[in-house]
Amino acid sequence: VRLGVCAGDRVAAYAPNIPETFVLMLATASLGAVFSSCAPEFGTRSVVDRWRQIEPKVLVAVDGYVYGTKRVDRRAEVAAVHSALSSVEHLVTLSYLDGGPDGWAELSADTDEPLDFAPVPFDHPLYVLYSSGTTGLPKPIVHGHGGILVEHLKMLALHHDLGPGDRFFWYTTTGWMMWNFLVSAPAVGAAVVMYDGAPDPVGLWRLAEVAAVTYFGTSAPFVLACRKAGVVPREIADLSALRGVGSTGAPLPAEGFRWVYEAVGAHVLLASLSGGTDVCTGFVGGSPLLPVYEGEISCRCLGARVEAFDERGRPVVGQLGELVITAPMPSMPVGFWGDPEGKRYREAYFDVYPGVWRHGDWITITERGTCVITGRSDATLNRGGVRLGTAEFYSVVEGLPEVVDSVVVHLEDSEGGAGELLLFVVLAEGVELDDTLRERIARELRTALSPRHVPDEIHQVRAVPRTLSAKKLEVPVKRILTGTPVDRAAATGALANPESLDAFAEFASRRGSG
Repeated sequence: VRLGVCAGDRVAAYAPNIPETFVLMLATASLGAVFSSCAPEFGTRSVVDRWRQIEPKVLVAVDGYVYGTKRVDRRAEVAAVHSALSSVEHLVTLSYLDGGPDGWAELSADTDEPLDFAPVPFDHPLYVLYSSGTTGLPKPIVHGHGGILVEHLKMLALHHDLGPGDRFFWYTTTGWMMWNFLVSAPAVGAAVVMYDGAPDPVGLWRLAEVAAVTYFGTSAPFVLACRKAGVVPREIADLSALRGVGSTGAPLPAEGFRWVYEAVGAHVLLASLSGGTDVCTGFVGGSPLLPVYEGEISCRCLGARVEAFDERGRPVVGQLGELVITAPMPSMPVGFWGDPEGKRYREAYFDVYPGVWRHGDWITITERGTCVITGRSDATLNRGGVRLGTAEFYSVVEGLPEVVDSVVVHLEDSEGGAGELLLFVVLAEGVELDDTLRERIARELRTALSPRHVPDEIHQVRAVPRTLSAKKLEVPVKRILTGTPVDRAAATGALANPESLDAFAEFASRRGSG
């Protein structure tokens, strides 16, 4: 209010997962203004690409952040973002790193003004989230007050079984939709446990003990990293308060399920869930009323009519299909910002099956009602008529102790041949890729999947490109390998390790000149 913010104005936060960011979001919503956040590790271009589209009136930014033992100064980035956003009337600096001048104290000073809340329509914009921005400008996805409230109440109370007295933690940054999901927990009476820092495989479990966390949310890559590192949380932390563990961000393979029940505790309810920024929730997930099967998601969520479509657009059970939602669900976006006619919105979700939401994942719905997500449908491996999501491929390859990480792409043959299957692996320290290891990887894939899925080539790289929410970027890698320049294949500011793309560009160049 002191900064002249009114209903409909946009407030942007370049800030980490800390209480001030949460308070700012609630204050913005109370005025009927529209909130948007970016994690401070986002690069300048990535932030500007997002916020130029929504033209914020107020920018609240930290001076830096801490990641592990590194203190990262972001004052230059804040200045560059501010300079690029002509709509910003007020810049509020939050001194998070060095205790310098702090505009937050003035903004949050005591006041005699009455606490007031602006009434808004059900579909009034609450916040704007963005697609991962792996190519082109990120989609500015507008979520409404009513839809988000209904959806999050349902998920938190009925699927995650949260209520008064619970302490809800999810490892996330403010640039991932799971942050928006996390901070809805007070709506069901649960407390939020916030953490800013690196995803420490030991430290986060000790945090769960110290904060008496009752629900521990994380990503599938974190679970698998803990397993690979030999971490046994129940031996290093008192997890007696813990009732639930949530995993999302990527499909959790069977070995991840086994690790949770063996290393964390047999008493917890593990919920693997899948959804997306587009709906700011999960549409398949867990339930306290249903059994847990390793490698499977327990159910389709309440109010989400998820189906698997075959190539003719018919629902199928027991076989791989395109994940679609065939009826409205509460938190489908109210639209995209700057798309008054809904053209971009319809193209994004409803172009393939008119009136049916196509999400872009492969899913199998089993006879018993569980679900298996096998990766993005646009990153599918398909040779000789056998379709396979990348998640199953990674489960086999990364099950080898020598392999730390991997990415696989299939380059189609324009003349209809089998195409080329290329596998890139990150190996454990001190391990080099030789013919013996190549043969072992091929043998494991041939046995577990099919002879068609033995790579034509296997190459070693230093890192696999990932988004800031730890998702692998198969599609941008594929684009680079087929000749697309790096700056057009991916929005590097949205990546955790943009330098990792250079190795693929060099590989493509060598192949092209050879």
